[in-house]
Amino acid sequence: MRKTYIVDSGVQNGSDIRFLLQENPQENEVKAGGQLITDSDNYAFVYLMDVVDGYIYVQFPKTVWPLLAASLDADKEPVLTWGQTEFSLDNFREELSMLIFNIEGNHNYGEEFSSAVEEAFKEQLSLS
Repeated sequence: MRKTYIVDSGVQNGSDIRFLLQENPQENEVKAGGQLITDSDNYAFVYLMDVVDGYIYVQFPKTVWPLLAASLDADKEPVLTWGQTEFSLDNFREELSMLIFNIEGNHNYGEEFSSAVEEAFKEQLSLS
């Protein structure tokens, strides 16, 4: 079973966006994986972090979607502050952008999830 960590908050200072995890990683040698997927059942986006024996999930629930949307307008990747460690979330903005445009009008993710994504990212989707 893969370990899942849930981002509980974040902060924005200009184009600097930081997502916060309060608990310290239990794994050694954690690296940004550069891939973002969805968890439509839990209304979340999930960033994959590489570890020695595979990967772990960092879940971004709907409560932090406003910061996800802001990260698309920023000029650099957001940072994950995890205990005392900081990770640049490589490829985050490109992956998120690709996902929201794929989800728009696509009810394969579930109609409620698709609608929630369209509402949360309506400004970014209107720019296409």
